Amino acid sequence: MRQLALDIAPPPAPTLDNFVPGRNGELVAALRALAHGASRERFIYLWGDSGSGRSHLLRAVLEAARRNGRPAAWFDPASGTPEDALVAADDVQSLAAEAQIGLFNLYNRIRDGSGALVASGDAAPAQLKLRADLVTRLGAGLVYQLHGLSDEEKAAALQRHAGARGLRFAPEVIAYLLRHSRRDMPSLLALLDALDRYSLETKRAITLPLLRELLQGAPAAQHSD
Repeated sequence: MRQLALDIAPPPAPTLDNFVPGRNGELVAALRALAHGASRERFIYLWGDSGSGRSHLLRAVLEAARRNGRPAAWFDPASGTPEDALVAADDVQSLAAEAQIGLFNLYNRIRDGSGALVASGDAAPAQLKLRADLVTRLGAGLVYQLHGLSDEEKAAALQRHAGARGLRFAPEVIAYLLRHSRRDMPSLLALLDALDRYSLETKRAITLPLLRELLQGAPAAQHSD
């Protein structure tokens, strides 16, 4: 018997391609167009519950813009943010009073310039407890509610990912993953990849006992080479 460490790689860097859209296809398409400079809209606000993928999408749209040669930056009230860039402002509901003024002023500079702004929060603009003039600005562009994936959509996405890797296993493996691990898609996909590696290392089929063993970080069962 030998010890096998629980080796789950960190989730891959967020991109628009590895975001599972579910019911958010229109939003992803709008962000892709914005990142490519192919949209007449320059202000997008998206909102949803914690874990719905808001931060993933903001990081992804900045990376997509950079890959397309477009300046991109996070909103930084302390050091200033270029108004000619695609700017992302995450969790605006947590902005302090001075930062709210900074975002309001940045919005106005972007509106008069050539940049764009993608902002996110945990509620629709009208429900944000921010200064009224900033709330008005955030609600003036495209506004999307970010819908989390249902368990059925997550299971289907995991099965597609597994199929692309040539993996086959019983449906209860996916059901157990959804009940006993982090439920955001990047973590679920990373865990599925770790399960594939663990299966190859132990030379055992992907089964529910193997998954339980991986999640518990238990010593591998004895096997012959």
